[in-house]
Amino acid sequence: MKYVRIQFPGGPRFGIIDGDTVRLIEGSPFGSLVMTDFVVPLAGAKLLSPCEPSKGVCIGLNYRDHAEEFKLPIPTEPVVFLKPSTSVNDPQEGIVFPPQCKRLDYEAELAIVIGKTAKNVEESDVHEYILGYTCANDVTARDLQPKQGQWTVAKSFDTFMPLGPFITDEVDPDHLDIESRVNGKTMQHSNTSNLIFKPAFLVSYLSKVMTLLPGDVILTGTPGGISGMQVGDQVDIVIEGIGTLTNTIVAP
Repeated sequence: MKYVRIQFPGGPRFGIIDGDTVRLIEGSPFGSLVMTDFVVPLAGAKLLSPCEPSKGVCIGLNYRDHAEEFKLPIPTEPVVFLKPSTSVNDPQEGIVFPPQCKRLDYEAELAIVIGKTAKNVEESDVHEYILGYTCANDVTARDLQPKQGQWTVAKSFDTFMPLGPFITDEVDPDHLDIESRVNGKTMQHSNTSNLIFKPAFLVSYLSKVMTLLPGDVILTGTPGGISGMQVGDQVDIVIEGIGTLTNTIVAP
């Protein structure tokens, strides 16, 4: 299925994409789910972040070319950092260029969406805990990222975690083309087959460190080719089988 969250009179609603329409559901994909007969056109729907994570758990240096780009050794275990829930952003919304930042970077990432509470999960059982996958942009204030490895400040500004356009369980996360485009020009291009630590391993590994809650997202890392953006730029994160997440850089 392909799950979306849309703006609707009375508040956000979850739905399931059915061709060029969205069929609304009662409840959510993270609990009880009841299909309704209410259908709205997909083209006219205001898409929101398809989930509301309590945290974004992010993996750094998880593509070999990205580590080589920064002349860093290939990690032997995941490099983990967090993005706060307040950094979540919707498709088509602005990414705010902070006034204290001089270089703002895009990072195309495959996001794993947790479907139910996961703690101490074995890798063989991970599929039971994943709702699906979506596109993410791990926006980074690069000049605010100190060399000693403390990344929280650079990664945590409001609007710095766009997610969308939908969550799907219809893809193989280990074999997906992924790219970023700035103003239509391809800047990053790789395949998730090049991930050092695969999605199933990451869910298991992280669940043995922290409790993963329904709706939490794991950002699996970005390929090489990151660079800066300017106010007015449009950035697209494109992942095979998931679609395109589009945002524009805006002034404070």
